[in-house]
Amino acid sequence: MQAKETVFADLMQGRTQQFQVPLYQRTYSWSEKQLAQLWSDILEQAELLDSGASASTHFLGSVVLAPSPQNEATFPRWLVVDGQQRLTTLSLALVAIRDHIAEGKPDEAERIDEDYLINKRKHGDEYFRLLPTQADRPQFAAHLRSLPAEQTAGDRVASAYRFFRRKLVEAQDAASAWDILRIEQAITSRLTLVVVSAERGDNVHRIFESLNNTGLKLSQADLLRNYLFMRLPAHGERIYETYWLPLQASLTNDELEQLMWLQLVLDGDDRVRRQDLYAAQQKHFENGETGAPRTEAEIEDYIKELHRRSAHFRKIIHPEEESAPAVRGHLRRLHDWQAVVTYPALMLLLDRRARGELDDDETARALSYVESFLVRRTVCRVATNNLNRIFQAVPAQLPRDVPVADGLRQLFSADNRQWPGDEELREKIRSAPFYQYGRPNQRKIVLQRLEESYEHPEPVDFDAAQLTIEHVMPQSPGDEWMEMLKADTVGDETPEDLHSRLQHTLGNLTLTGVNAELSNHPFARKQGLLHGSHLEMNRRIAATERWGPAEILARADDLADRATRLWPAPLRGVGRAERSRDWSLAHQVLAALPHGTWTSYGDLAAYAGSGAQAVGNYLAKTDGVVNAYRVLNADGKVADGFQWTGQDRGDVRALLRADGIHFTPTGAADPAQRLTSGDLALLVAGAEEEDEDAGVGETAREGTEQPGVETRAARFFRQLAADDAPATVAAVRELIAGWERLGGWTGHGAGKTMTSAFLMLGSAGAPGRGIWPLVLYPGCGRGGTAEIVFQHLAKREPFTELSLRAELLHRMNALEGVSLPQGKLELRPGFRLSVLEDEQNREILRQTLAWFRDRWDESGAV
Repeated sequence: MQAKETVFADLMQGRTQQFQVPLYQRTYSWSEKQLAQLWSDILEQAELLDSGASASTHFLGSVVLAPSPQNEATFPRWLVVDGQQRLTTLSLALVAIRDHIAEGKPDEAERIDEDYLINKRKHGDEYFRLLPTQADRPQFAAHLRSLPAEQTAGDRVASAYRFFRRKLVEAQDAASAWDILRIEQAITSRLTLVVVSAERGDNVHRIFESLNNTGLKLSQADLLRNYLFMRLPAHGERIYETYWLPLQASLTNDELEQLMWLQLVLDGDDRVRRQDLYAAQQKHFENGETGAPRTEAEIEDYIKELHRRSAHFRKIIHPEEESAPAVRGHLRRLHDWQAVVTYPALMLLLDRRARGELDDDETARALSYVESFLVRRTVCRVATNNLNRIFQAVPAQLPRDVPVADGLRQLFSADNRQWPGDEELREKIRSAPFYQYGRPNQRKIVLQRLEESYEHPEPVDFDAAQLTIEHVMPQSPGDEWMEMLKADTVGDETPEDLHSRLQHTLGNLTLTGVNAELSNHPFARKQGLLHGSHLEMNRRIAATERWGPAEILARADDLADRATRLWPAPLRGVGRAERSRDWSLAHQVLAALPHGTWTSYGDLAAYAGSGAQAVGNYLAKTDGVVNAYRVLNADGKVADGFQWTGQDRGDVRALLRADGIHFTPTGAADPAQRLTSGDLALLVAGAEEEDEDAGVGETAREGTEQPGVETRAARFFRQLAADDAPATVAAVRELIAGWERLGGWTGHGAGKTMTSAFLMLGSAGAPGRGIWPLVLYPGCGRGGTAEIVFQHLAKREPFTELSLRAELLHRMNALEGVSLPQGKLELRPGFRLSVLEDEQNREILRQTLAWFRDRWDESGAV
């Protein structure tokens, strides 16, 4: 057996050979979470290549190879005993790069093919440098040969390819566009692998076992502590008791590690990665200013400084410990924003204040620029992928010839920082779907600050109030709302288009503690409740006679006036590049369209914060937009006068059929395969984001409710009965009772705008630990629905397996009246609860839920 460290290029390049994945290996199974982590590592390595830094490469893992029984001297073949997931992922990333550059750089695309992906003079299966297991082979081969393929629902190979295509589009759309070939270089030469090559007769399975046996690892903080005190033979005990022990008592191990990393950043190392902390600090101590190892006194000074700065760090993670009210307010909002990326800047400001370089007022002013930078970028939907670099660079790049607060504002205003100005902020407040971007806690903070700007004599205690975000014009409007919107439409815009365009904009959102009562009722009924609110913004809404587009836009303008005063604007004339209309969100979401789905110009416009006509004009004139041809009219028909931009790809309807789009007899795309603006938002939601109701359910158990207070379960059935027929309500009661007989339990989400019922498995009342196949919602004017949460199941064992989610889709589609397309397997599609009035449908669903429970039980998950 031989083991050596190598990179993908050295493993795959140089000769005709093949790496075969054996039949007994599991199919390709990397999830989007794993792909996202790898992509982050790839971009980090690409950035290091650009900067010329000599930082360490990224270790990806091991690959265990054994000679294949088909091995030949002229055509070496290897069995991939371990590491096939890594090799498949890297190969798919290179296929995506090849296809991304094929039109503009065909020679480079051909080079990628021949260097890493194919054996040019071989045929059949021998053509492929990597040969996946048979289940994955058709999809892998189709992508590698650039051929259309019949895609299985949620196929992981196809999903990974689409992920990389989407990320490449994002990378090229970024303000500082990435060099795609630099990304290729990072993949092939900066991701290291340990390749273990077995000889004939070696027990490769034993090797695999030993490589995957891992014990409890020491953290970098543990390693660094041991290293430091090893270097303090004379005074170690005193230093430990005086400085280290209090430091260790005041912070968790993870917080201590973060503080150690921040110390490096504050000392000017704006490139150090947290995962390289131990190696970087060790290098720092062994190579002092004179080139010799640092003395015991210098190491003692380091620990003293770490101890001193820990007080600043505690104020960042525990803002209540800050004594100055204005500074405390900013620190608290940044803490609630979960703005961990800002820590280098916050530490610098508190450190400079402690040194006397600025007072409390100047510190608060500097913090207001940090807050404004985050808020304005969120409202204007600026991508967050460069925030780490921006804030980590603050200590090294802060101008030295101006006061600290002015220098920070100047730095944030500089070129490529993308701090939106007043004009852009006003435009986005009017048009962007604010509710669909950023995290829920961030949206709530923005609305709280806007409410505070009214300076009410008796301000609201937001901690105690438990307010939630309310859509004044509801997300599921009834007939009265739609009739009102019909009177406000202009040109070809439908009431549905108008609603989609305005419902999630900031002008239509407010905070309230009575969402359940407001629900989706007509505006006249909402007015009374809003008028009695203690929030000034709600009283002003209640004072209007109606609530349509004109009122929403007028309120948006008022909020924009307040926003420009609350959150300072960047400086002008600092070399900041003014951006034209940003189409990057449209590019990203189109690249993410699942197989078998389409969207409309209006849906894409509502998601991107634009207009349907502007979207159509842009797509018609812009070459290279991935999946642009899958944007159709609202009726599902190809736009009149459609023409290809760039290369003519033939009959667009034929290509749509190859992409899994079905057409009705009238020539329209199947409406069931259409993705709404809400669906589009789910496609590019962060992998870590969860449904706001998820995991916060409560079990409605007899005897546990407060006397005289309506339980969530009772409110759910009251709202359901207000909109659905008695037969539907009875069917839902039977469904829930049957679910509990199967061993499940029913929780009700914390969301109050629309009560919901989760069909749960797992520990009752244990947030985030269970699993749920369905969420039931009252219709509030349009009939109750059952939502199948495929998007969340993909993150929960055992339904991370695509075949199980596809089986669930198949079983749900057996219900009469339910026909969910495979393209929505990555989303949260639903069906009307009224289909459960049919007895046979109820029995099919009961059997499906029993199957779901059995799979969960077999997995041993909790």
